[in-house]
Amino acid sequence: MRIVRITKELQELSDQERELGRKIALVPTMGALHSGHLSLVELGKQYADSLWVSIFVNPTQFGPTEDFDSYPRTWEADVAACEAAGVDVIFAPTRDQLYPDSAQTWVDVADLSQNAPGGSRVGHFRGVTTVVSKLFIAAKPHFAIFGEKDFQQLTIVKRMVLDLGFDLEVVAGATVREEDGLALSSRNSRLSVDSRIQAGVVPAALEAVEGKVLKGERSKVNLLETARHEIEAAPLASIEYIKFCDPGTLSEVSNKLSGQVLVSVAISFPAGDPSGEPVRLIDNRLLNCTE
Repeated sequence: MRIVRITKELQELSDQERELGRKIALVPTMGALHSGHLSLVELGKQYADSLWVSIFVNPTQFGPTEDFDSYPRTWEADVAACEAAGVDVIFAPTRDQLYPDSAQTWVDVADLSQNAPGGSRVGHFRGVTTVVSKLFIAAKPHFAIFGEKDFQQLTIVKRMVLDLGFDLEVVAGATVREEDGLALSSRNSRLSVDSRIQAGVVPAALEAVEGKVLKGERSKVNLLETARHEIEAAPLASIEYIKFCDPGTLSEVSNKLSGQVLVSVAISFPAGDPSGEPVRLIDNRLLNCTE
């Protein structure tokens, strides 16, 4: 396994692989790898000859009060996990490789980023699309593998790839969950013991909504109340949003649900570390609301 830190070096390596007719799959990550990330690596093996993982905690997608400094960083464990999983290349650039001094260029998927649940996090999705475009330029992959846990991010990246004509295919991997249904996330490790116990209300809320839909409920107001009831059973939970959106446009749906509808949530819990910064958990479920 090779570790590359310089963009130009990675580009040259990509050119060599392409000249040999080998396909490259890239799994972009911010490190603190878990089995959800590794499931994306396994998915990439179905598409490509060479598996690459990027590890970079991207500062531009964090707001001034968000958890950039306390975001988990587990470099040695990440390297070991990648090696065990058969990863061929880790791209772990320094900040100056992706953001040179006085960098002025941003990539912004305007409407989708504004529509997306969580779009109120000023600059978040602009930071995501900017760094992902830089990773694509550096790695020149044939396939880019993203998880469905952050469905809105996945949708926005797909739009960016289409709009900018990146010569690659975005492949979506299913969300991997813990025994109680909580979506695997690097941030889960920051939860306090009590928060981790109560965090099960996040998937429980989505399951309750899906159950109501399967029984014929189509009122957004009623389904919103169902989700709130489940989440508010956890005293430590703080609701940032519960949104029902069109999965293609990410715009919020009217009161009566129909067709495919994405329900997504962002819930915060107290951390177990001394940072004092709450742990923000996201999750979603695609609902089939056809009559």
